[in-house]
Amino acid sequence: MLSGKSILVTGGTGSFGKAFVKTVLARHPDLKRLVIFSRDELKQFEMSQHISERDHPGIRYFIGDVRDPDRLRRALEGIDIVVHAAALKQVPAAEYNPFEAIKTNVIGAQNLIEGCLDAGVERVVALSTDKAAAPVNLYGATKLCSDKLFVAANNIRGARDLRFSVVRYGNVMGSRGSVIPFFLDRRREGVLPITDARMTRFNISLEEGVSMVLWAIENAWGGEILVPKIPSYRITDVATAIAPECRQEIVGVRPGEKLHEEMITASDSQNAVDIGPYYAILPTTRDYGVEDYLASFGGARVPAGFAYESSSNPDFLTVEQIRDLVARHVQGGELAGAPGVRRE
Repeated sequence: MLSGKSILVTGGTGSFGKAFVKTVLARHPDLKRLVIFSRDELKQFEMSQHISERDHPGIRYFIGDVRDPDRLRRALEGIDIVVHAAALKQVPAAEYNPFEAIKTNVIGAQNLIEGCLDAGVERVVALSTDKAAAPVNLYGATKLCSDKLFVAANNIRGARDLRFSVVRYGNVMGSRGSVIPFFLDRRREGVLPITDARMTRFNISLEEGVSMVLWAIENAWGGEILVPKIPSYRITDVATAIAPECRQEIVGVRPGEKLHEEMITASDSQNAVDIGPYYAILPTTRDYGVEDYLASFGGARVPAGFAYESSSNPDFLTVEQIRDLVARHVQGGELAGAPGVRRE
């Protein structure tokens, strides 16, 4: 699917974008072109010092914003595959600056859809978030809107060989602005702030997120929202894994924050199917071949009322597992076997 193709990654200088680019270049050296589209010239410069056009002739660094449809159309010329990772993602910032999040996450998504329809793109995979399921904050609401736009875009593709799909997953371990780098930075102070001791989250590594997107590029039919089967963690266990010597101070839930996250709600269950490593929430259009979809992947419908929530997930990470994952996947997270680290 990727050999000889041209790929565009929006938000390509973010945590996911960098991991995706490194993986694709390693696995598919015969790519025609790999365009990294983002609005921050400093991050592009820094990324180009490690992934240069000299070493990878197909690499292109393209400054632009998904809010700008003309710039997007220019970037999409000759592109076969798009991975859409650009978004404003910080929950408190979106609560304080709501229309800025809407302009990037919703209007930017529609700009990209229209550009892909005009440019002859073949596959589009958009990244979503667990916060888009039953959203209680503006970030989640904008990503739900984005998901709906990408799903519905399949209705207007006409005779084009073009598929729009969505991948929805939980907190990415070690991603910029997430809790693990925050705890790693604060452990020197001896106190880790905990919003609520009951809080749980889903967890996925960058590598797993990249593999899921590559799977979607190859296999997605278009119109589905793919959800991985991944473990959960308790926020207190993350704090203990990173800094068992630190005191945990309860500071209260932030505006727009849930105690637990969902990726499939009970209301979604009537359209959700189990296809092995992933669940898929299928579109509600009557002409979608659900039985053919199940036969293609050897899947089955989920039980009525099924919900996939971080607190009721049967798979929870232990403190030791979290410590090992942090040491392996997070920069600056050398914890496992460190002197003075208490084993649980």
